Amino acid sequence: MADVPEHGRIATAPAADAHGHSHHPISVYLKVWGYLFVLSAMSYMVDYFHVQGVLRWSLILIFMMLKAGLIVAVFMHMVWERLALIYAVLVPPLCLIALVAIMLIESNYTFWTRILFFG
Repeated sequence: MADVPEHGRIATAPAADAHGHSHHPISVYLKVWGYLFVLSAMSYMVDYFHVQGVLRWSLILIFMMLKAGLIVAVFMHMVWERLALIYAVLVPPLCLIALVAIMLIESNYTFWTRILFFG
C-alpha cells in the first residue's frame, strides 16, 4: 500500500510524463549550440573578409535563416511536434514571403511599364 496516495489512485508516472513532455539528451542541445556558434562565426566572417554587394546580404540572410530554423526546431521543440502544428507555424510566414515576392515582381513590371510608356 506504499504506492497508493491519499486519494486512492496509484501513482504511475511523474507529472511531466503525464503531460506528454519528454526530456532530450543534453548532447542534442550542445550540438545545436555548436552549430549556432559556427553559423555565427561564418556570418561574422562575411564582414571580416569584406564581402560586398548581393553576395554579402545573401550570405547573411542564409546564415540568419539557418540559425532561426535551428532555434525553432530544437529549442522550441518543433522537431518533436505533430506535423499539423508544424504546418500551422510554418505555412503563414511562407505564404507571406510568397506574397511579397509576387508584389516585388508586379512592382518592377509596373515601374518599367510606366517608364516605357510615360517617359
